[in-house]
Amino acid sequence: QVQLVESGGGLVQAGGSLRLSCAASGTIFSPNVMGWYRQAPGKQRELVGYITSGGTTNYADSVKGRFTISRDNAKNTVYLQMNGLNPEDTAIYYCTLSTTLFSRPSWGQGTQVTVSS
Repeated sequence: QVQLVESGGGLVQAGGSLRLSCAASGTIFSPNVMGWYRQAPGKQRELVGYITSGGTTNYADSVKGRFTISRDNAKNTVYLQMNGLNPEDTAIYYCTLSTTLFSRPSWGQGTQVTVSS
């Protein structure tokens, strides 16, 4: 069983930055894929991006060039650096971990990010 704990959310003004962290613990298989999703009020949950154990990343078009995902495999931790935030980025951000891109992921509890205009 895997536990994921996100941190780093909060309130930021438009144009600002935040860095989210997600620490995984428990039974963790390697290689794996760690990712970030978000859900805005009244909207469906959407993929923000992901990173493989080897460091390959992929991002949603809406965040390309603004968000960067990185990971520390020794610490089983994934990061989401968010720059150039705008109010449309306001959402609950969830961390995920899965064995492959197509397997069912484990989910964190989420962390709130609010961007004021």
